Amino acid sequence: MALASATTAAATASSPSRLVRRFSSSPPPPSLLPLAARPGAGTSPRACSYHRFVVRWKGRARALVGGFSDAGASESDDDEDAALRGGQREGKSEPAVEPAAAAAEPERWDVLGLGQAMVDFSGMVDDEFLERLGIEKGTRKVVNHEERGRVLRAMDGCSYKAAAGGSLSNSLVALARLGSSRSAGYPELKIAMAGSVGSDPLGSFYRAKLRRANVHFLSKPVKDGTTGTVIVLTTPDAQRTMLAYQGTSSTLSYDSDLADLVSKSNVLIVEGYLFELPHTIEAIKQACEDAHKNGALIAVTASDVSCIKRCYNDFWDIVGNYADILFANAYEARTFCKLPSTDSPMSATRYLSDYVPLVSVTDGVHGSYIGVKGEAIYIPPPPCIPVDTCGAGDAYASGILYGILRGASDLKGIGLLASQVAAVVVGQQGTRLRVQDADRLAECFAHHLDSLEFCSDV
Repeated sequence: MALASATTAAATASSPSRLVRRFSSSPPPPSLLPLAARPGAGTSPRACSYHRFVVRWKGRARALVGGFSDAGASESDDDEDAALRGGQREGKSEPAVEPAAAAAEPERWDVLGLGQAMVDFSGMVDDEFLERLGIEKGTRKVVNHEERGRVLRAMDGCSYKAAAGGSLSNSLVALARLGSSRSAGYPELKIAMAGSVGSDPLGSFYRAKLRRANVHFLSKPVKDGTTGTVIVLTTPDAQRTMLAYQGTSSTLSYDSDLADLVSKSNVLIVEGYLFELPHTIEAIKQACEDAHKNGALIAVTASDVSCIKRCYNDFWDIVGNYADILFANAYEARTFCKLPSTDSPMSATRYLSDYVPLVSVTDGVHGSYIGVKGEAIYIPPPPCIPVDTCGAGDAYASGILYGILRGASDLKGIGLLASQVAAVVVGQQGTRLRVQDADRLAECFAHHLDSLEFCSDV
């Protein structure tokens, strides 16, 4: 599809009503069924027509007309990361951080995230460090307790940071900061997360840090559980390597408390990393089913190529039957479609958008795409000198969600905002959108809500 055609798509799909009309057209021919639905490829990811999705989208139209709740006091923290110097040796107790006093919960949450709650240990290393430890650069690997300790001991003497991390929490913090900007003149967005942390000091640290960032972590700690961690190693070329330790608290059950939260949420975001945790797929299905019944929009993040490969049928089961929005990068999008690496991200975006109402696909320095009903809108990348690519996709997702929640009428404008949010995060050390940057971006977006010139003014 040529860029001119993509630009046309931006004009023809520029409002919720037009989106609904586009979704009302007939379903794609059988020849375009996802590969997962073809003979021998497992269960069909979608066993219903587009009519069902038109009804679901219309039922959630209020999610596209602005904030849902009254503005309230926001609690910001520019430096939510705790700097650790000299390394934190394995076996030492991390300082407990008590959660701030819980504020009264709103009647409804604008966004509820369901994901892995992990504490990030982030530091800068050189290529020799990775080679010495036998770590493949640019990958994500699940490690055990001993492997985690070996890497942390090797980092002794280095400067690194601990933060309430995880892919989903990065998106939620950025969204909360965009959504609490006073200068934009919008009602404050109410953001919450549910997941699993242990009753250890790292669990307390995680809850307190999210709360200071205006994200309410609502799940109770697992008794005697250990909180998961991710070691994020960034090399001078801005490539990141991740070592994930899931901990003993890495489980998720759909209890009455979580069901109540889902029933009071306008948007549910499911983090893809959850799919690889034991026994979580049933909890995800129940959450999506309840969100669907209560009229919430459902978004799914692809998270990781290896995760998609390991949980391919489960992913398609949820994405094909429940998702209104899918977030993926180019590699993940091609993996979903089982397309070769030679195929363009635009092809994967168009392919996926035949089965998910809104598809967001990022392609690093090459830009990004928004897919709607078989068409892809190209989003050019803003100028950026990369410092740390960790969290770029998470930041991009927050921009897409923010634009939708604020009722933007132009999809390309939403994409330009998302690209700018990602560029700001990539141009700094650390995965979190800073408060002052969020204020600037939200204010500019408010002034150019229906303009395609957003990037040039930031």
